[in-house]
Amino acid sequence: MQKFDAIRPFYDSEINEAIKKVVDHPMMKALMNFAFPDVDDEVWKEQLKKTHSIRDFQCNFIYKALMQVLEKTSEGLTTSGFEKLEKNTPYLFISNHRDIILDTSLLNACLFDHGLTMTASAIGDNLVKKSFLYTLSKLNRNFLVQRGLPPRELLQSSKLMSEYIGQLLLRENRSVWIAQREGRTKDGNDATHQGVLKMLGMGSDEANLMDYFKKVKIVPVSISYEYDPTDALKMPQLMAEANNEIYIKEKNEDFMTLLSGIMGQKKRIHIHVGDVLDTEIDAIKAEFDNSNKQIQALAQVIDDSILNTYKLWPTNYIAYDILNNTDKYAHLYTEKEKSLFERRLEIRIDENNPVEMQGFLAMYANPVVNKSKYENAV
Repeated sequence: MQKFDAIRPFYDSEINEAIKKVVDHPMMKALMNFAFPDVDDEVWKEQLKKTHSIRDFQCNFIYKALMQVLEKTSEGLTTSGFEKLEKNTPYLFISNHRDIILDTSLLNACLFDHGLTMTASAIGDNLVKKSFLYTLSKLNRNFLVQRGLPPRELLQSSKLMSEYIGQLLLRENRSVWIAQREGRTKDGNDATHQGVLKMLGMGSDEANLMDYFKKVKIVPVSISYEYDPTDALKMPQLMAEANNEIYIKEKNEDFMTLLSGIMGQKKRIHIHVGDVLDTEIDAIKAEFDNSNKQIQALAQVIDDSILNTYKLWPTNYIAYDILNNTDKYAHLYTEKEKSLFERRLEIRIDENNPVEMQGFLAMYANPVVNKSKYENAV
């Protein structure tokens, strides 16, 4: 067995056989009928059976499905920063994390539109328990993050994953997407977990970790949705945490969240890719000789980039004003936008539950707080 077989996506040589195994699966039919609403089943089946590479699968099928998602569930996707990236160059995209599937899928669609190298993307193995989803993830160039392991195995798994990421970036000329933290942000506070950076650093053979991070070309990414399609679904976990309870997921919860994220209404979406971290890493290396302090400083630099370039929407300002009983940001939204947001609150939240109400509003308001902190510090 090859070293990375347990976590890697399919090789192109395995694609056709994998597709043939799932071409008649009802979930494949649902996906393709969604992507190609006016096309006869036999037509897309024939096309699928002629597919022999991940790139062809992504460009001819996943991209089309994604365009339908944007058309049906959003008011459009805008981008900034992509023009600074170079063609045929792999980058390590470290992104805030709001939606299980869409964050990385939309980034890849933008990279494709700009003629840039698409990513291999990390996905938790808890999300691909169903065999069809496991196959689909490997067809879509996802590699597995193994969750819920005992400490010793977790260490080995982290090392394997970091080596694989290094292999993709430095030997296979493949960009990589990874979230800045394990799991999606539930409270609107985007912060880079140092553990993610430590894991990435395990694959380094450089004497100084910062030299490795410079070599892999880290690009911070901020993605923001005007409406979070899974906002209400995040409430039970926030409620449990507020009550100091351990949160236990329902059996199909991850799958339902995944579907809601794709099919729920998002209104406008914006993705910004930051500058490659270069002089910032030099400065960290010059200032600190302790690797823990370096990691801490690097996490801060990534956070600064993400928070500073995060696109705030009327929903964020409305939530801030409602939560703080103020009209500080009233000039940034209309009465109509406010009443639509209040209507969403009524439908999705028990307004008689103050903890739930607070959690829901804070999820939208916290990006405003975080961005203003950053702006005030400059």
